[in-house]
Amino acid sequence: MTDPFSDIRTCRLCAARFAATRTRHAPAPVVWLDPAARILIAGQAPGIRAHERQRPFDDRSGDRLRDWMGVTRDEFYDLRQMAFLPSAFCFPGYDAKGSDLPPPRICAQTWHGDVMEKLPNLRLRLLIGVYAQAIHLGTRAPLTRTVAEWREHLPGTIPLPHPSWRNTAWLRRNPWFETDLLPVLRAEVRKAMTCPT
Repeated sequence: MTDPFSDIRTCRLCAARFAATRTRHAPAPVVWLDPAARILIAGQAPGIRAHERQRPFDDRSGDRLRDWMGVTRDEFYDLRQMAFLPSAFCFPGYDAKGSDLPPPRICAQTWHGDVMEKLPNLRLRLLIGVYAQAIHLGTRAPLTRTVAEWREHLPGTIPLPHPSWRNTAWLRRNPWFETDLLPVLRAEVRKAMTCPT
């Protein structure tokens, strides 16, 4: 069987851009996609650990995201269940100060339309962070407002903050996220995973 995402795996559009970053790394697209997937996890871009391990959210942020979703690690990495569509498939590198660079727009512009056409079984989209929300919702609204208005995007879509531990203060300031949104998120994830195709 041919790989419908092989062109993404071999993409080198950003080779010169990445070579000019502080990390001077080569493109290494992190592609975790299968047409059978039911849940789309749309995020920002792979971090350095995902880049090195070639596995999305294989870090503490992933632990938190799995907890939010109420899924096991095996369920999370089951390609028949989850598809990962970052705003950019490659680690974008660090700037001179050691901060993450934004995902290059050319990645989404080049690949996202094609990817979405090849995921016919999606039941739920989880939009993690402002980059994914801008792409999939067409909004430039502040993250807190977009996530607070999560009910407006049901059924089928739930906007979320990034599960980074840097956002712990945001979670403390917005207790409704845990009390109101997370139970719905877990129920919607389970429903998407178990509903008949």
